[in-house]
Amino acid sequence: MCGFFLRPPWNRLVFVKYFPAAAAATPFPVTGLTRQQIKEIIPHRDPFLFLDEVVELAPGARTIAVKHLRRDEPFFEGHFPGRPIMPGVLIVEALAQAGAVAALSLPENKGKLVLFAGIDGVRFKRLVVPGDTLRLEVEMTRMRGPVGRAEARAFVGNELACRAALTFAIAEREG
Repeated sequence: MCGFFLRPPWNRLVFVKYFPAAAAATPFPVTGLTRQQIKEIIPHRDPFLFLDEVVELAPGARTIAVKHLRRDEPFFEGHFPGRPIMPGVLIVEALAQAGAVAALSLPENKGKLVLFAGIDGVRFKRLVVPGDTLRLEVEMTRMRGPVGRAEARAFVGNELACRAALTFAIAEREG
């Protein structure tokens, strides 16, 4: 793992300080969510669900998720024939979905949507290709009302593939 995330005991202290309701209501951290359990938290479905499992979850604070990239992923067919590469926008979307799992895991956000409000400082450092396993690490850094901010990083092995600052809004699901 990289040094990007605060390590125990500091992560628990930060979590309690900035997310006291969530800290009181939720064991810290949750580990091992399956794809089906992810679908119970976020509304995304195939072919637009880019998480295969959640390795670690601190509701409202942090998520570490994984996407195993298979050659038969629909986007590889056209991006690019003969040299399949995962589109950068889909890496950012996968990071956002990992963050959405953290945000929507809080009891008060159950059944809501997480929407993009901004994406800053995006940098792509490495190609992501079939056969890679993308590790998505997202840490919430600020939450004011329904609007929040998160630092997100995607890795292949120990190599940084993408980093971004994501701004999001939590909204009611209508209809």
